[in-house]
Amino acid sequence: MRPLHACKEKKMDVMVLIDSFKGSMTSMEAGNAARDGVLRVYPHANVTVRPLADGGEGTTDALIEGLGGRKVELSVTGPMGSRAKAYYGILADEKTAVMEMAQAAGITLVEEAQRNPGKATTYGVGEMIRDAVSRGCRKFIIGIGGSATNDGGTGMLRALGVKFLTKDGKEAGEGADALGKIHFVSLEHLMPELKECDFQIACDVTNPLCGEKGKAEGHTGRGNAAYRRGYEALRHDHCRANRR
Repeated sequence: MRPLHACKEKKMDVMVLIDSFKGSMTSMEAGNAARDGVLRVYPHANVTVRPLADGGEGTTDALIEGLGGRKVELSVTGPMGSRAKAYYGILADEKTAVMEMAQAAGITLVEEAQRNPGKATTYGVGEMIRDAVSRGCRKFIIGIGGSATNDGGTGMLRALGVKFLTKDGKEAGEGADALGKIHFVSLEHLMPELKECDFQIACDVTNPLCGEKGKAEGHTGRGNAAYRRGYEALRHDHCRANRR
């Protein structure tokens, strides 16, 4: 091993890639802090900081920075129904949108005492997609980590024109609690542009929604009644709803 002074004499190239610290630091903030630490010890080092994300919080920023793009800000429906400020990115080709579920339905948007997956909705995610489609985007990269919801994506689909109806033909409602009420799915008002769209999902896990190793079952194992209701509705035969 070379002595420390020998390392200091040689100019070093350092690449810093750090994922965000949920609710505390973005990927770039963490990377820049590490860069400052390196430069205090090796002031002549060439330090490059790049964003890193796993599909959750910070994914949009990482993709905009890494692939080149611009930020689009908008107001959406938050997970518990109140308005929330969100943003997504449009890449240089003006056809590709990059976004993260956490921007519109993230757990960090809800105070701990207010978190309720039985009522939480992904409607705001659909609003982001609708906005991007209206701007000409047809390719989507969507990070799905950091969610406060368990509605099976029904809220997102409702924002895109799908209707989920009870056996009496009424709207089933929002959140995991509404899943067991769904008997009919109407695509009559689905955005026609979606047929032209391609969606890629950014995720760092392989477990499916249902089943022994599914997301929903993982939450029910911790005794969360709302997650259990949503899981039971998703796995039940009546969730194979009739299409209208």
